[in-house]
Amino acid sequence: MSGSDTDERFMRIAIELGFRGLGMTSPNPAVGAVIIHDGEVIGQGWHQKAGGPHAEVHAIRDAHEKHGAKSTRGATIYITLEPCSTHGRTPPCTSAIQKAGLARVVAGSTDPNPDHVGSGFELLREAGIEVITGVAKKEADHLLRFFRKHITTGRPWVIAKTAATLSGHTTLPEGDGQWISSPTSREDVQRIRRQCDAILIGGETFRIDNPSLTLRGEWAEGREQPRRIVLTSDSTLPQTHHLFTDEFSERTTVHAGITLQESLEKLGTEGVTSVLLESGGRLLAHALENGLADELVLYLAPIIGGGGSKTIPVQDFATRLEEIDVSMSGPDIRITGYPT
Repeated sequence: MSGSDTDERFMRIAIELGFRGLGMTSPNPAVGAVIIHDGEVIGQGWHQKAGGPHAEVHAIRDAHEKHGAKSTRGATIYITLEPCSTHGRTPPCTSAIQKAGLARVVAGSTDPNPDHVGSGFELLREAGIEVITGVAKKEADHLLRFFRKHITTGRPWVIAKTAATLSGHTTLPEGDGQWISSPTSREDVQRIRRQCDAILIGGETFRIDNPSLTLRGEWAEGREQPRRIVLTSDSTLPQTHHLFTDEFSERTTVHAGITLQESLEKLGTEGVTSVLLESGGRLLAHALENGLADELVLYLAPIIGGGGSKTIPVQDFATRLEEIDVSMSGPDIRITGYPT
C-alpha cells in the first residue's frame, strides 16, 4: 500500500532526519519521524543513540513542546521504519503513538526483524489507526540497510572505499604527493566514516600508510570515534604507528590470523552493524570476489598513470556493479554501486 505524492514528500523529510543517526544508534536502526497536522510540520525527531528514545517519541515530544499536548490528536506521523511493538530498553512506540492520539501512520520500511515483522502495523490497525506502508520505500530501505544486513545475517554492512587515477592506480609516483583524491573527496570520506561503526584495514595498509582513521572537525562532533580494526596474518605490527599511540588508541583492535569473513562475523556479534573497508587492492579484491562487500565507493581522480599499486592487483578478476550512481566530487568522479 503506497501513499500520495504529498506522503512521499514528507517521508523524504523523515528520511533526511534519519540519516543524522547513522553511526550513533547501533545495534539499533537509524530512524526519522515527522508529524504533520493540517499540512504543516508540527514535530520531528530521529533516533539519536541506542538506549535512548526512538524517533517517534522525539517527534511527539517536539510537537507537544512547541504546540501543546493536544497538537498530535488527529495528526499524521511519517516514520521511516515500522514502529516497534515490544518493550526493550524503551517502551513500544506503538503505545506512544496511540497515547498521542495520532490518527494516521505512514511508514517507509517494514521491520526486517523476523520476530517483529508486521506486528507494529497490526497493533496500530487494531487500535483504529490508519496505516500506509511502503512510501518512498527505496530511500527508506537505503537508510535501513545497515540494520537489515545485521539483523538478518549477523554480519555488518560493508562499504568498500577506494581512490584511483583514471588508469587504475592507487598510488602516485614518488615525489608526487600522498593524496590521489581531492580535498572534497576526502571530506566526503569523513561523512561516510561518521555513518559507520568501524573502519577496517589490512596489515599491509597499516604498515605502509600508518593511517589515523579518525573523524575530524565537525564530523567528530557529538559522536564517539569509529572502531579501528586491523586485519592481519602477522600480529607483529609496528607499535609506534598512530592507531596504537594516538588519543583514540583504545578504539583500535587487531584481528590476527583470521579471515575477513571471520572478522566481520566477530564484529557482528559485538553489535557492529556497518564497516568501512579502507584497504589495499588485495583485500578489496578478496572482499569483492567472496561477496563480502555490499557497497563500493570509488573516487576517480583526473590523473593518468600513477605509482606501483593498482585498484585490483590480481588477474582474471571481475565484479559487476548495479544501481550505479555517478556524481562529481570536486574534480573527482564519484562512483557508487552495489556488487552483484
